[in-house]
Amino acid sequence: MQTLSVDLGDRSYPIRIGSGLLDRPELIIPHIRGKQVAIVSNTTVAPLYLERLHSLLEGYQVTDIILPDGEEYKNLEVLNRIYDGLLQDRHNRTTTLIALGGGVVGDMCGFAAASYQRGVNFIQIPTTLLSQVDSSVGGKTGVNHALGKNMIGAFHQPQCVLADISVFKTLPDRELSAGLAEVIKYGLICDEPFFAWLDENMSRLVGRDDAALTEAVYRSCDNKAQVVAEDEKEAGRRALLNLGHTFGHAIETHQGYGSWLHGEAVATGMVMAAAVSEHMGWVDTSVVERTVSILEKANLPVHPPEGMTPDDFLELMSVDKKVIDGQLRLILLKSIGNAVVTAEVPAQLLREQLELVCR
Repeated sequence: MQTLSVDLGDRSYPIRIGSGLLDRPELIIPHIRGKQVAIVSNTTVAPLYLERLHSLLEGYQVTDIILPDGEEYKNLEVLNRIYDGLLQDRHNRTTTLIALGGGVVGDMCGFAAASYQRGVNFIQIPTTLLSQVDSSVGGKTGVNHALGKNMIGAFHQPQCVLADISVFKTLPDRELSAGLAEVIKYGLICDEPFFAWLDENMSRLVGRDDAALTEAVYRSCDNKAQVVAEDEKEAGRRALLNLGHTFGHAIETHQGYGSWLHGEAVATGMVMAAAVSEHMGWVDTSVVERTVSILEKANLPVHPPEGMTPDDFLELMSVDKKVIDGQLRLILLKSIGNAVVTAEVPAQLLREQLELVCR
């Protein structure tokens, strides 16, 4: 097992990374405040891991809250099922919520924890690669709205993150690839040596080599933990973690939540961001080519969905969280390993680029 820390003063918390962690109560029990626990999971993950988690919680009042599986259920209506379960079993302010699942479960459980009785503790046990390297770390929680992804939420840090590598044995290939998009993102924005390592080891990662996956999760979490410690609420540098997300969120919203996986949309969004960077004169063609190449090795899409127009992108991007005072901020590349946040992209250049890539 390897351990990282998200350094936030008295709200600091550990990220544990390794195999078989779901069988170790000593990694969970110290982070439970009272005698009540609510496990939030979904219909796919619960049959695989809920019983194992229950075996670690003898002596606690445990409530199971099982949500439907899929991004399309990440909304206020389904969120209410968590509050219903907590209130029906009379959970008080000392309760601890445990998110057992991927990014949707983690985001919804975290938001419920942030808002139930004005805030209770929660623990992240992410069961997908994407959630282990991204959404479980950093305290971003929330749900989608029909007009925009993740537009309703709160910052609420977990007590700990338990990243058990062994859960990847049950992860579908498509979900694994979606997670690799967020892993590749770290190399692009701030860690060129990691990007080079990923390029060299992508066949091992796609082939589910435990050592390679452990290294990828550790280095991704290490990068994110440093950024979050420096800028918890995205006032500055943390926005770099959204490389490809403005384009990607537009794709997810346009296609209908759940049609494209988040990582798939982000992968295409990163290619689009690299192309805009080239047209700004900030990088040469080789950066775009290397970005496309590594994403294709990870079995990820690199083109927007057919039928999505420049107007579709521009309309949906206008309600992105990174729009401030009417100005759209994009995360672009100065080189591999060096990303910047900018509001300087001319509207005409952006439209021209969108017209080049939309089919």
